[in-house]
Amino acid sequence: MSEQTGKVDDSQSPSKKQKKFRKGDLVKVDREKYSNSLESKSSDTNLPEYIFQGPGEVLLIKGDYCQVRWRRPVPDVWINSDHIVSY
Repeated sequence: MSEQTGKVDDSQSPSKKQKKFRKGDLVKVDREKYSNSLESKSSDTNLPEYIFQGPGEVLLIKGDYCQVRWRRPVPDVWINSDHIVSY
């Protein structure tokens, strides 16, 4: 029997989650992904059109959420990173 020592099996190591966005990226909300989400069912149904047209700038990233600032005089919002796409 030959044993291999010192090698790490990739299937046993925890998978690293790759970040989709970085601070400063320009994004917009994907209408289809957002409308099929739990967040859309708990929010106002009349969303402003500018979030779907973009661009918004990613300010912060915490977990699965990104804080996005729109180029309008409106408050920054936290959006699930699964619901936004690059501009």
